[in-house]
Amino acid sequence: MQETDNVTMEERSRPSFVLFVFLSKEREMRTDSDTKRSVRRPARSNVTYSNDRAPDHWLGEGPAVLLLHGFPELWYSWRHQIAGLAARGYRAIAPDLRGYGDTSAPSAAASYTVFHIVGDLIALLDALAIPQVYLVGHDWGALIAWNLCLFRPDRVKALVNLSVPFMPRNPAGKPTQHFRSFYGDDFYVCRFQEPGAIEAEFARIGTGKLLRIVLCNRNAGPLLLSEVDFEAEVALPSWLSEEDIDYFASKLDKSGFTGPVNYYRCLDLNWELGAPWSGVQIQVPVKFIIGDQDMTYHFPGIKEYIQGGGFKRDVPMLEEAVVMEGVAHFINQEKAPEITDHICDFIRRF
Repeated sequence: MQETDNVTMEERSRPSFVLFVFLSKEREMRTDSDTKRSVRRPARSNVTYSNDRAPDHWLGEGPAVLLLHGFPELWYSWRHQIAGLAARGYRAIAPDLRGYGDTSAPSAAASYTVFHIVGDLIALLDALAIPQVYLVGHDWGALIAWNLCLFRPDRVKALVNLSVPFMPRNPAGKPTQHFRSFYGDDFYVCRFQEPGAIEAEFARIGTGKLLRIVLCNRNAGPLLLSEVDFEAEVALPSWLSEEDIDYFASKLDKSGFTGPVNYYRCLDLNWELGAPWSGVQIQVPVKFIIGDQDMTYHFPGIKEYIQGGGFKRDVPMLEEAVVMEGVAHFINQEKAPEITDHICDFIRRF
């Protein structure tokens, strides 16, 4: 799909991705400190991923694993999996998605449909001459991964998705209508819809403080913004450091939140444009993992959908659905070694 006419020529010409590629050689990761440095300063290729132009890149040997991050994150949320996958002989590819970090960020909300993002990823694979990948997604990255499998199953060997199950299109109404009916206008997805409003609120709070509150949230109930104490002091858990927060904040301060929030503003547009795929199943091998303290797990009907047969009906090649006890939403960071093991144990079958 083409971007809308109000996207500037400058936005069109800027790279859609900054690609982070890690060599699958154990000697590149001899110590913990060396690993952290290699993840923080990866080999990088700034690319305008067109179908007729391959990027300059330096890739290691091994099957490719494409890792898709969520909100409000970056490629960096996969830092542990990148190191672990590379050490086990895989080529880990973790791009910043459109609108995040060092990527281009069209201002128009309509430039962030799942069709745009999946198109970005297909162009990325084409530019890297990768016919098929193992795919891993979390949060919005999981939603994008489901749609990539829906639109282009030929490009995916197997999928490991975290936190967000496949949600087939409901012809009865738009997603924001359903969220409002369940939770009211203060639900975060609903509050995100007005252009500029939540960006101004985030600017008032400050990116670092916002990230501490969001990443450390363990309330499994609905996220109603008026009930969040944005002035509270939040102690970081063992799996998240001040350095991590600073890195996330530095990149999000640079790119701003309009691009990331625009994904939510396209929910209803995705629903409209997705009508031709109503009832289509996901036809790739799948493993799904979610924490029992994840807010998504407690959305109305989700537990029953995952455990009662609906999920398997819509994703017939679903091989495993794992519910991790005592784990919240940012599962790939909170339980990094376990998630890396889950990924590797599954994809090596295919």
